[in-house]
Parts: sequence; C-alpha cells; structure tokens
Amino acid sequence: MSSRGVIVIGGGLTGALAALALARDGYRVDLYERRGDIREAKLVHGRSINLAISVRGLTGLHRVGLRERALEMAVPMRGRRMHSRDQSQSFQPYSANPEENIHSISRGGLNQLLIEQADREEQVNLHFHRRCTGVDPDAATATFIDDRTDETFQATADLVIGADGANSAVRQALMCDDQFDFDESYLSHGYMELFIPAADNGGFRLDKNALHIWPRRSFMMIALPNDDGSFTGTCFWPLEGEYCFADLQDADQVRSFFQQWFPDVLELVPDLEQQYLAANPSTLVTIRCKPWVVGKTVLIGDAAHAIVPFYGQGMNAGFEDVRILCEELKKQPDDQAAALCSYERLRIENGNAIADLALSNFHEMRDHVASPIFLLGKKLSNLLQVVLPGWYRPLYSMVSFSNTPYTEAVEIARRQQKIIRLSMTLLIVSIVAAVIAIWRMS
Repeated sequence: MSSRGVIVIGGGLTGALAALALARDGYRVDLYERRGDIREAKLVHGRSINLAISVRGLTGLHRVGLRERALEMAVPMRGRRMHSRDQSQSFQPYSANPEENIHSISRGGLNQLLIEQADREEQVNLHFHRRCTGVDPDAATATFIDDRTDETFQATADLVIGADGANSAVRQALMCDDQFDFDESYLSHGYMELFIPAADNGGFRLDKNALHIWPRRSFMMIALPNDDGSFTGTCFWPLEGEYCFADLQDADQVRSFFQQWFPDVLELVPDLEQQYLAANPSTLVTIRCKPWVVGKTVLIGDAAHAIVPFYGQGMNAGFEDVRILCEELKKQPDDQAAALCSYERLRIENGNAIADLALSNFHEMRDHVASPIFLLGKKLSNLLQVVLPGWYRPLYSMVSFSNTPYTEAVEIARRQQKIIRLSMTLLIVSIVAAVIAIWRMS
C-alpha cells in the first residue's frame, strides 16, 4: 500500500481529513491548496457560517483519533432557543435524550487542527498557493499553477481526490464528459454574518448551550456559540424584494429595522450598524452532480454535493464521504476501480437526500418553528421517542445523532408517519364507534 500515491485537491475541512485518513491507511498523499496555510491566517469574521458537528462528523474524526480534541474545542447545543419580536424566548430540545446534542465548532480552528495533524504524518506533503487548472481523470494527473511564481507543473498519482469545494476545479474538469449531469440552484436568500462579542466578564450574553433563532417567516437570524463566549450571528434574508439586504443603506435604516424585527439583537451587537454596512451578503447554493467517479478521479464533500447549511450537515456529510471512501478502499485494496464504484453507489443518493432535507429545514426554521402546531408536533415526537424507544426515532435524531444513511433515515421516517397516521385514524374511528354504541344503548 505504501507505494500508492494520492493527490488531494483542496485543503479545507474535508480535504484535510481525507489527507490525514489516507496517510494513516498507508497511502502517500500530496495535498494541494490554492490558498495559503490556514495556520498563518488571521481570523476574519463575516464569511464562515459557524459549523454544527454531530455524530457523522465525529465518527469521521474518531477514525483518525481526533474526536475528543474536536469536542474540547466545541460548545454543546441541546436545542433551539426561539426569540420572538416581543423579546420572549422558548426552548425546543433536539431530542428527548439529553445526551444527544450537536456541537458548535470553529470552522477555522477545526481546519487548523486537521492540517496540523496531517503535517505531522511522514506520508503527507502539503502544498499551498497551488491552484488546480486541470485534471486528466483517467491518467490521475493534475495541473497546477504556483500563484506566487506563476510556474505551471503537473503531478501524477494512483488516485486524484477532488475536495475543492462548491466551485471545484476538479468537477469542472470532469464536466467535459458529455455524460456528466450537473445541477446548480441558488436559494432566493443569502446570508450575512454579525459578530456578537462576549460579555465584559468573558461570559456568554445568551444561553451558550443552544442554537438561537429569530424566525420572522420570510427571513430569519440565527446565532451559534463560540468557546470564547462570543456568538456568530447569521442573517438569512432575501437577496431581492421585501426585507432584502439592499433595503438598508445607512445606519438609521439598519437600527430602525433591527429595532422593529430583532430588538434584543441591538443590545448584543454594540457596533451593529458598522458591521452591517461593511459586509456584503453571500449566496447559498445547492449542487448535485453525477457521476462522482471518473477514471481514477473521485469527488468528495462540497465538490460532489454542496448543500445549504440549514440541517447542519454539510461538513458532517463531507466527513462521512471520507470515512466511507477509506473503508471501501480498505475493503478492496487490489481493485481501486471497484472500491470507487462502491463509494459512489453508497454516497450519491445520500448526497441528494441531505440536500433535500437541508432545503426543507430552511423553510421549517424560517416559517414553522414558532407555530403552535409545529411545537405540538415536536412534543408528540419526543413523547413517542420516550414511550416507543425500540421503534420510533425522529428524523432529526436519525440524521444528527446516528450514522444511518440519509436515504434510509428518510424512508424510516416515512414508514413511521404512515403507521402513526393509520393508528390515529383507527383510534378516532374506534372512539366514534364506541360513542355511537353507547348512545344507542342509552
């Protein structure tokens, strides 16, 4: 195995984990990243939507011995804390099981940890400021430009892994094949981050063990905790039309809008107007493509299945890609083509499934989480989880607190709902029949 080489293109979270995991499995790995070394970068607020890591992501990290290190960096979130316009709050636990939490973690901090660990492996060579300009998928050859010297060079290995994100150069190279299916759709909403500093004493200004949501039907704001007492707030507003980002052009308009819709946020962000006016909204994209494997080249993470962030599964799904790819390569060490085929078969429909779930959860978080009917449904779901632990499992729990394939989780949830609806119908019919029988007897 040690004679086999892998080129990983993209040094973000998924690419860094792939490099580390494959090195631990005995491969020689060269990782190429178009940006500089993240360990030398300064933290920049505004474009990094905080990450929620859950069981799938933690399982991927466990495989390389970093699960506990990641949890030490993270803040557990036990549920959603809802903020109403009148500044009242309510709490919705994620699960009836208090041990089932998701964790807020720094994207940059976790990326640095993975790069540091990869750099310690003798089998890994890191190359920064190298921009991929082309890939020959059958020859496993990639072409790069050194952005500091403008030098062009090629690298060849036994396998090329495209982990270079939603704007993947590797995927672009694979799209030259006329059998390649590609779909790119943008959400009508964009996002803009607002940094909520820690309190003067270094503590948290909000409940630190919750994901905070300000749902306002056609738009919303969320906030996730950081381990230093701060929060990363994110506004998800329309890019055009009513309540869009462009409506607020000066400090007075910003303050007036937040006073109307998010009055408690004014107290949380002392420099709100300056932050808002200095930022630009970013877009949210869903990418689906097929195939993920061409020749000796394979896509993972956002390069294969970019999704919107509303189920907190983007990184988790990418880490699951890495784990399953490594497992398939290990199961079939002498037949790489068969291993890649198995990986694609196991992952491609699951990538589509979590994309659908993420879009659905956007509407849930924005429109429904504050409605009485939705809250009643959540309470019923948690009750069923307690009284029927061997049978009932909420969809959210299967997605966030297990490694159940996304497609299987969706199917289980559908079967459960079908049985519940049938049972409720039979119960109602039985009650009505009993009432009629009693009435006739009287």
